[in-house]
Amino acid sequence: MNIEQARFNMIEQQIRPWDVLDPAVLSLLTVVKREDFVPAAYRSLAFVDTEVPLPAGQCMLAPRVEARMLQEINVHKHERVLEVGAGSGYMAALLAHRAQHVTTLEIVPELAQLAAANLKRAAVLNAAVRQGDGSRGLPAEAPFDAIVLSGSVAEVPQPLLEQLRRGGRLIAIVGDEPVMRARLYKRIDDASWSQDDLFDTVAPRLRNFPQPERFSF
Repeated sequence: MNIEQARFNMIEQQIRPWDVLDPAVLSLLTVVKREDFVPAAYRSLAFVDTEVPLPAGQCMLAPRVEARMLQEINVHKHERVLEVGAGSGYMAALLAHRAQHVTTLEIVPELAQLAAANLKRAAVLNAAVRQGDGSRGLPAEAPFDAIVLSGSVAEVPQPLLEQLRRGGRLIAIVGDEPVMRARLYKRIDDASWSQDDLFDTVAPRLRNFPQPERFSF
């Protein structure tokens, strides 16, 4: 496989057609080597439009979904970012290139170790992996400028929204199959947030987030 040609095709055929047009994001996708964050057994899938299996039954999101979320959260160099769901560490690496510092939470110990090792190997120095339950965020270290949920939730818990600073953003994939939407929340002031639905997609659930009870008839 010609890796650079495969990367080019991924960007031009999958990512750009999904309205990822920010030149800085597109350039970053050539700098951060996605194949270095993919388990060796699945490296042939690194640039394919699909989720890539990870240990413990988890997966990397499809490249176009990661790229679109990165574009929409619009992180700046002075900002502190919290990610929930480190996975292989790839999204944390992308965010770290745009942020001052990234803290990424991973509930699965094996994945936390994998993400930390991948970030170290890629010489990403401003991202830290913490093993733990990300559904509560990191209230002791809040507020954050941006929060990224790298997976889906039925709804975003209010305590996470409250960990945004005023003007801060949170992006998540919200809803239930077969209809989920990437949604961007912005904190307006101490008591109010705006929200915008960005695009439809489907993603695996993040663990331990509340699931509303369903009525049964």
